[in-house]
Amino acid sequence: MTSYPTNVTDMQWQMIIPYINLVERKRKYPLREIFNAVFYVVKIGCQWRMLPRDFVPWNLVYYYFRK
Repeated sequence: MTSYPTNVTDMQWQMIIPYINLVERKRKYPLREIFNAVFYVVKIGCQWRMLPRDFVPWNLVYYYFRK
């Protein structure tokens, strides 16, 4: 995945993890990648469908954003 300025750093991710209900289950995409995509859309202000292709699919990112 391409490195974007909006990506979560390791230290930031360690601070986010306690607030997430991390139920152990198989995921196709890591939650950190989903968070990176959400932060990208929120910061840049692009439309969900215009999310760059190197992120997780836009509809999955939007699903997690709504949750």
